[in-house]
Amino acid sequence: MLGPDLIDPRQIPLIAQQVREQRQATAQPATTEETEQPSKAVARAPKPPTWDIAPTDAAVSLAGRLNARFGDGTATPEKDTLVIEPARLVEVGQFLRDTPELAYDFLSSVTGVDYLGRDPRFEVVYHLYATGRSGGPLVLKARTSEERPEVPSLVSVWPSANLQEREVWDLFGIRFTGHPNLKRILLWEGFHGHPLRKDWREPYYEEPVKPFSSRWPGGHHQPADARTPYNHNVAYPAYYPDGQEWDPETWCPPVEELEVVDYRDLPHHAIETHRIVVNVGPQHPSTHGVFRMVLTLDGETVLNAEPIVGYLHRNHEKIGERNSWLMNMPYTDRLDYLNAMGNNLGYAIAVERLAGLQVPERAEYLRVIMAELNRVFSHMSFAGFLTNEMGSAFTPFLYAFKERELILDLFEEASGSRMMCNYLRFGGVAADVDEDWLARARYLAHERLPRKLDEFEQLLNENEILLSRLKGVSVVSPEAVVAYGITGPMLRASGVRYDIRRAEPYSIYDRFDFKVPVLSNGDLYDRYLIRILEAREAVKILQQALEQIPAGPIQAGKKAWQMRVPAGEVYARIEHPKGELGYYVVSNGTTNPWRYHVRSPSFINLTALGAMCRGLKVADTIVILGALDIVLGEVDR
Repeated sequence: MLGPDLIDPRQIPLIAQQVREQRQATAQPATTEETEQPSKAVARAPKPPTWDIAPTDAAVSLAGRLNARFGDGTATPEKDTLVIEPARLVEVGQFLRDTPELAYDFLSSVTGVDYLGRDPRFEVVYHLYATGRSGGPLVLKARTSEERPEVPSLVSVWPSANLQEREVWDLFGIRFTGHPNLKRILLWEGFHGHPLRKDWREPYYEEPVKPFSSRWPGGHHQPADARTPYNHNVAYPAYYPDGQEWDPETWCPPVEELEVVDYRDLPHHAIETHRIVVNVGPQHPSTHGVFRMVLTLDGETVLNAEPIVGYLHRNHEKIGERNSWLMNMPYTDRLDYLNAMGNNLGYAIAVERLAGLQVPERAEYLRVIMAELNRVFSHMSFAGFLTNEMGSAFTPFLYAFKERELILDLFEEASGSRMMCNYLRFGGVAADVDEDWLARARYLAHERLPRKLDEFEQLLNENEILLSRLKGVSVVSPEAVVAYGITGPMLRASGVRYDIRRAEPYSIYDRFDFKVPVLSNGDLYDRYLIRILEAREAVKILQQALEQIPAGPIQAGKKAWQMRVPAGEVYARIEHPKGELGYYVVSNGTTNPWRYHVRSPSFINLTALGAMCRGLKVADTIVILGALDIVLGEVDR
């Protein structure tokens, strides 16, 4: 884990011994004897990537239009990307959003890249879409120097940039001028450094990328923590307050005294309050994990709700940049652990586009089948969780988990695991399925799942408690959901007909006949109902895919433990059950990613939490958070 060191109290005697030995060693003169060290290959830092940046005609045309309006040098076309002068970034953003024929109303992804060794060193990458039409993104970049890494904030143009800019500041140290609340978000205030910089080193650092030469090819590996003295990777206080040296055996925490005041001694106005701050979490049964929601209240009325995340942060992206391309596949399972197949699919598509791999037909069908099975039980589980949040029923949860178990049986047989499936491979899937597996999947798709969805709706749609808690509560307009970057079922529950499987088809989704359900109220009830409707459409896709699946190979290309991906960059996104799941990857032509970024729908959907809760009651916030359907493994990464 790339984060703070965790110390077992049972290690304190050993730590104390290490501290004494190190103090004695520093007090003694150095000896000339050299200890024999095992031979080790020299680890070289990877070189920054370069690739062909000859601009496309569309990029040249739009850059010319921007330069004519805002002045020469505003936009420079590179391939299908526009590099924008930072000083003009806000003006350009407003123009792209408000010009009718452009109408880039949706800022999907904001991330940073550290091109260590290049000037300017840092780059902020933006992916824009127009929800009123289909097609790919408009990619903007803003570059900034190592000496003064800052660009203007785009929160005033696209509120969806809010949490994403804070993440870039936290992990890269790029400051966004004009941001309303620029502070760390995944790490704690006071953390030293910015971990996604290429020159940042964590405790027990070994080498820039894997496989580490200490472990390969000899295989005689001694863990780094056994080779690193304790005082080199753990920060100890140098002295007691009274000036004595610190000793782990005798140290005890300082005693804190609280002042006790009799309320009768206070003037009347001193105990009046109009606003109070309440922390919900991070240890709270309704937060579905270590998540904290800071509520500002006037009595029972919510004035603001601020999400506090990062308790489960393990620097997934830094690990991804150390790993080889294939090593990252099982790590994607652990993002949204309810939707491992979908996580695998998005990452596989990104790398395949960069590498130019063609997936065999049978493997494409297997991918769709797995992803849609995942979607069905994800949405059914959501409905079960939601009724539990309201405190009204546990039965729907058990109904959902019965179907989930049957689907996980299929996943286990196909991949060897029920949740962390690690099933997809670049150019295909890891293993084939037999006819018996397909027969049981067809039974689910044609008979059992449609019947169970009918039962679900009969139980819930007209339930008195569900109607009273959800109808007309937390209404969000179509314009607001787009501005906040909300994607997936909640976007369509507010009346926006935008589904990536239709807007920018991937895999073989363009072959299937299915509808994109849309509701118009934008309240909690529609956020529940839209997921049931989408589960029904997923069943339709399953029925078609299971009937059409051809025989044939399941993997393309030569099988290998490693692969080199051509230098370049790509952003691939899929319609995940939680929303838009995107992967932005940059390759320098080696076996390891230069940049690996996950656009997490659960994380970005939290941008709207305050707007969704404002003016409602505390009890409503629990249901609103449940309707967001977040998974903390994906939020914190």
